[in-house]
Amino acid sequence: MRLTGILRSWNEGRGFGFIAPTHGGAELFVHISAFPRDGSRPVEGESLSYELGRGSNGKPQAVRVIRQAIGSRPPKAQEPKWRARTTNPLRFIGTVVLVVTVLAYGYNRLAKTPNQPTRALLPAVTQSQPQLSNTYRCDGRTYCSQMTSCAEATYFLKNCPGVKMDGNNDGVPCEQQWCR
Repeated sequence: MRLTGILRSWNEGRGFGFIAPTHGGAELFVHISAFPRDGSRPVEGESLSYELGRGSNGKPQAVRVIRQAIGSRPPKAQEPKWRARTTNPLRFIGTVVLVVTVLAYGYNRLAKTPNQPTRALLPAVTQSQPQLSNTYRCDGRTYCSQMTSCAEATYFLKNCPGVKMDGNNDGVPCEQQWCR
């Protein structure tokens, strides 16, 4: 036996709603699978005819739903969510701007790393030439781990007070790391 009612509420995201029966009584659960697969979506306020069935939990629910005319307005066809997302040019532009901003920020952070010379980026000529002592200055570094070459460690040992780079006092600094 077919019954009639009005779709009182609909949760599009979860695919279910509730029908208020025309003959009265408690609202009845309805799942999206009970509607015909014609591409249109249920609309609140829509008149429906349905049969009474039982859900997987044993409770009554509407099954084999047929849509009736909706008062003076037809149900509006809704575009699928995936299509709406891909056709919005502002969303695409916003995504591109976000990606470019993140890449520019990362590049600037990488390019501005302080006091960490990268030997691979220095020209080969400067790596093979000994560094001159006038390029160094006593700046408070005292340990071998803070040096970048044997020449730098030698300069610090000879010219800077309080350095701790010559453990055996033989005049050769950083024998384990730089001056082998």
